[in-house]
Amino acid sequence: MQYDMNDILARYAFRAIGEANPKIRQVRAVASNTKPNPHRLFPAEGIWMLSLCEKFRTPLDCLILCPEHIRTQEALALCEALAARCEERYTVSAKTFEKISERGQPDGLFALAQLPKHDISAFRPAKDAVILILDGVEIPGNVGTMMRMADGAGVDAVFLCNRKARLTHPKLIKGSQGAVLSVPFFEFETVAACREWLHKNGVTVYLADTRAKLYYYDEPFGKKTALVMGSERYGISREWYDGEYEMIAIPMRGSCDSLNVGVAATVLAYEAVKKNKFLPQGLNPGGGER
Repeated sequence: MQYDMNDILARYAFRAIGEANPKIRQVRAVASNTKPNPHRLFPAEGIWMLSLCEKFRTPLDCLILCPEHIRTQEALALCEALAARCEERYTVSAKTFEKISERGQPDGLFALAQLPKHDISAFRPAKDAVILILDGVEIPGNVGTMMRMADGAGVDAVFLCNRKARLTHPKLIKGSQGAVLSVPFFEFETVAACREWLHKNGVTVYLADTRAKLYYYDEPFGKKTALVMGSERYGISREWYDGEYEMIAIPMRGSCDSLNVGVAATVLAYEAVKKNKFLPQGLNPGGGER
């Protein structure tokens, strides 16, 4: 099917706006992370990111097109799909678009999208589930990177406790590479509430702690698993040590005493997912009985 830009603009009643329009000011405020953002909107730009928004049916606050930058049938097909489910539709000049774009060679598609909402009451972890818990992680880019890793590793969900980073922060969205749309994530107001949920659902809690006597590769896992990663500055909250838990460590062979939290989470998550989901039940990596 061939798509025509003028036909799309006419059928969906796109409205031309300029740099001074309140919608453009809203876009710039969201992108700069400088204003309250109660609807949890984030900038979604380009064919790749907006294709993910379409794939996961991410709600859109508005769609902004720059016809001068839209050159392919792929882009036009995406414009058609997005316009059909977005109520606020605008066009802007190349000059205005370049003021909201963060790309050197923009392809003319931009939206304010809304982070998905997940209901914890509907989440039922399987017996081989691996959950990544981010406790007080402060750097938005690290949160985004770990969500991207969770998607790649096959982690079942990401839990956030003592959240310090805004989930719509541009560095978090960019670091996640779209994983904020694909990985279920849940927020808990307190560590106690998170621990209660984990206990009720039979999840074993592992604290990443350099003082642990057991290294991660010696732990067989093989059960519902939660990996708790602490903040870059303060580590894991003391409240986690008040309940039932096990500690695991990553050996440090050099002079440094720890890894970046994102790197540590990657090592632990891939190991836990491998042993929970891909090794024959009852066998450890060496082939012996657990």
